[in-house]
Amino acid sequence: MAEPAVHGRRSWIDAVARWGRPVAGVEVGVLTAAAEVLFLLLAGLVVVAVSPAPAARRRIGTIIVRYAQRITEWERHRLAVIASEPSPPPVRANGPRVLGYLAARLLPAALGLLTAGLLVVGAVLAAIVVRSFVAGTMTAVGFLLQGLIGAALLLVNLQAIVSVATLDRWLARSLLEPNSREALQRRISELAVSRAGVIAAVDAERQRIERDLHDGLQQHLVALGMLLGRARRTRDPDKARELLAQAHEDAQRAVDDLRDVAWRVYPSALDHTTLDEVLSMVAQRSAIPVKITYHVPVRPARPIETVLYFVACEALTNAAKHARASMITIEIKVRDARIKMRVRDDGLGGADPHGSGLQGLARRVTALDGQFDVDSPAGGPTTIRAELPCA
Repeated sequence: MAEPAVHGRRSWIDAVARWGRPVAGVEVGVLTAAAEVLFLLLAGLVVVAVSPAPAARRRIGTIIVRYAQRITEWERHRLAVIASEPSPPPVRANGPRVLGYLAARLLPAALGLLTAGLLVVGAVLAAIVVRSFVAGTMTAVGFLLQGLIGAALLLVNLQAIVSVATLDRWLARSLLEPNSREALQRRISELAVSRAGVIAAVDAERQRIERDLHDGLQQHLVALGMLLGRARRTRDPDKARELLAQAHEDAQRAVDDLRDVAWRVYPSALDHTTLDEVLSMVAQRSAIPVKITYHVPVRPARPIETVLYFVACEALTNAAKHARASMITIEIKVRDARIKMRVRDDGLGGADPHGSGLQGLARRVTALDGQFDVDSPAGGPTTIRAELPCA
């Protein structure tokens, strides 16, 4: 008997949440629409006031569009909550379309205000009916009849609220999201840019490998050859043993350099182990303490792991060379069908996002439909974020 009761209680809770979410979302939309009307009026007055100065008008226009995009992103988040959907991507529409959307929201806001008023009137009438029945001035038959009429009107009102929410979402999709032709053109442009970026990243990586081989491994091999030559020419056995010991150390360093270069070309350890274990091995060789947090329930595709590996290694290298950091944290998790990585160090900051290393990482991430961001203010900390699809 307990299980059916619990199931029935959950059904009621689900029904209330299913109908309550649109009601609350529409009423919040009415309040935000009032704030948006004030924003548009103030923006219009400011633009008219600075119209004699073209430079000031352009600057004010840029500020207005930036804040309008923030308001629009909040509205899209509200609509996603109403529909129980994940948060939408950032707004890419231009200024006129964003401002047009804020102006068009007056229609669903007015309809939402009307439905809210009808809901309040219905609640007042229901209270009057209940009071009359309790006072004995209304018969049971009249009370049941009024209850049936009120329930029917309530369902109609709730359906009207859901329709207002649907209209609000339709306006957002129509005015803010690109149509199929625009989306196709944008996708073609993104693919062309990412293809050129991949080619540039490959060329930059080849140059880096050549530089590492020339400045690192080649120097060690030259020194190794000189030590072996001196050991062969000397007649002192003790001196020969000392030179051979030095040659052995140089050979070991050359092997380590060669292994590092090979890992920069491709992390072969990913063939037989997971990304978190590979990053743990990298962290053990780091001169700076590294804390790794890895929450990925399903192993991602190999190209995704490879890109995340290169992002982490580049961040560790930059922190060790330039940041003077004392701690590095690497966080990798899955959210909304996307793998999100954040690498943060407590160093001096000031990393150049347009440097060759970070630009190469940005091209790698973009080539897989990902997003890459670097935040490194002067004085630190430096935070590198990479976001990639799970598959």
